Amino acid sequence: MRTYDFSPLWRSTIGFDRLFDLVDAAQRAGEDNYPPYNIERLGDDRYQISLAVAGFSPDDISVTAEQNVVTIAGSKVDKTEREFLYRGISARPFKRQFNLADYVQVKSAAFENGLLKIELVREIPEAMKPRRIAINGAPTGTVHQLEGRAA
Repeated sequence: MRTYDFSPLWRSTIGFDRLFDLVDAAQRAGEDNYPPYNIERLGDDRYQISLAVAGFSPDDISVTAEQNVVTIAGSKVDKTEREFLYRGISARPFKRQFNLADYVQVKSAAFENGLLKIELVREIPEAMKPRRIAINGAPTGTVHQLEGRAA
């Protein structure tokens, strides 16, 4: 199923927010919400995605960064036969994708206490950064002379 991002439309609408919320909720109804995750802003250009992957080891998880998409996939092979009376910790395979904004890059990934933490940094190229442009005008010597005459 193809998903659509309606967030640009929310910024330019007045009074239709509820309609877009309903469409967005209907679109996400069929999605699997496993594993749960958080997205945090650590600074102006630094972000972190944290996934709760209890029961998985770092060898069971792969992180792939492509252009504007980071994909986290996990599959656990249970080698031993066990008899569970209750199984609350899910170990099912998963694949979660996050669309990244322009110039956002994956810097590192760490596995700590059942959480997979992925560090993201936005690095805008120098050519794309805003810069101050000097305005050409009358030479400063001419300005001083005019001020001197008026006095």
